[in-house]
Amino acid sequence: MRVYKYLLLSVSVLILFSCSSKKEIKTIKIGMCSDVHLPTMHDAEKRITSFMDSMQIAKPDFIIELGDFCIPKKEYTPYFEIWNSFEGPKYHVIGNHEMDGGTSLEKAVSYRKMKNSYYSFIKNGFKFIVLDGNDKKEISQKDYRSYIGEKQLGWLKEELKISKDPIVIFSHQGIGTDPDNPNERYSIENSKEVRKIFEDHNRENKTSYIICCFNGHTHHDFAEDLNGIWYITINSMSYKWLGEEYENIRYSAEVDKDFKWIKYTAPYKNPLYTVVEISTEGYIKMSGKKSEYVGPSPWDLGYPEHLKKHVKPQITERFMEFSME
Repeated sequence: MRVYKYLLLSVSVLILFSCSSKKEIKTIKIGMCSDVHLPTMHDAEKRITSFMDSMQIAKPDFIIELGDFCIPKKEYTPYFEIWNSFEGPKYHVIGNHEMDGGTSLEKAVSYRKMKNSYYSFIKNGFKFIVLDGNDKKEISQKDYRSYIGEKQLGWLKEELKISKDPIVIFSHQGIGTDPDNPNERYSIENSKEVRKIFEDHNRENKTSYIICCFNGHTHHDFAEDLNGIWYITINSMSYKWLGEEYENIRYSAEVDKDFKWIKYTAPYKNPLYTVVEISTEGYIKMSGKKSEYVGPSPWDLGYPEHLKKHVKPQITERFMEFSME
């Protein structure tokens, strides 16, 4: 009888050890949009409301917009109220247009109730790091910036050092390649330096492995795996910026009078956004959404043909695999 009890105890301990030694699978679902450019679009309220309605159905663990959302002016307060109506956690990334109209970085951050323009948080066993690509490369710089300065890089290194969970990075400007500038040019000027920090970290840390980086900014539909890290560009909710040489009245003279920048864009008929699921089982699953251009396409207006692959009114449904081994 005593032998039987010892045998039963040994089996129980073995089963318990076996179960506890198995890797716990962590999964998270994120509602994501980028480059809404609410002041530019005459139907801005409809677009952001569509995203929020969709998130009520999808029920992600949190939502995030990847920058170029809206400046903090009284007339745009209703748009922020729509965003803030989401009952779960919600986050912002500071884009280069957040400081338009003389808005200071401090005011843009304060209005969004962010603790800083770059920060981190933990959710469902993942660590999320939000970067600010608007640092000045030189003190005298006054135009749009696309750089991560030494102070922020020092903070980033420390955040990676203390991390114990798998990591996802958010930024507005991209850290991977920019399809508009394929000749080794990047959205963030010191992207190579930032990527080296990521890759050095991953070589020595498998528990707190950097899985992927999401960005907006270029209004592309694009994803690439660089040395084991996925760099994914989320298309604009609203349009592709073309420039003054491609001017075209898309809606009406009345709309153009009040929203003077639309004629330099190729607007999407329906807003684009996505829900992303990330699992330590080794995959990133991204929902797709298709629209069409309002008026002539970029190619009808003579936009460079070689950009067709990534310039389109859609977010592609993707299934991307990764390994933390």
